[in-house]
Amino acid sequence: MAVKSAKESAEKTENPATQWADQLKDLFEKYKLPGVDLDAITEWQKKELEALNEASRQASEGISTLVKRRGEILEETLQEWQVAVKEASATGEGPGKQGEAARERLKKAMSNVRELAELEVKAHSDAWKVLQERLQENMSNLQNLIQPKK
Repeated sequence: MAVKSAKESAEKTENPATQWADQLKDLFEKYKLPGVDLDAITEWQKKELEALNEASRQASEGISTLVKRRGEILEETLQEWQVAVKEASATGEGPGKQGEAARERLKKAMSNVRELAELEVKAHSDAWKVLQERLQENMSNLQNLIQPKK
């Protein structure tokens, strides 16, 4: 039994959502407000914080992916330009051939910009989706709370 309480205690100190929910519950218990469902309020606030935490995690992962891909694209681009400059110098290609290579690089750059934009949109929409789902759940809970009891 003591091991279980130590484990539960460790979990509570690690999770800010649980800590905050427990503090709120203690506050309501201290003032003994009649008709207040402490467990429901505690659970509601815990879910709020968990949703914010998940949205933050997803946004962070999305931004990390975006930054990583931007670095990869920059490295690829610099390598391609280096090869193109070396080839143009070595072969003495005329402006027409260099123009074609420039057009190809421009197409690739546009493709890369499109890919980065899609990654950014995905990062934002994944995080927003978590918050929207929680908002929908809140609205349902609120409707249930304001319904007259029969």
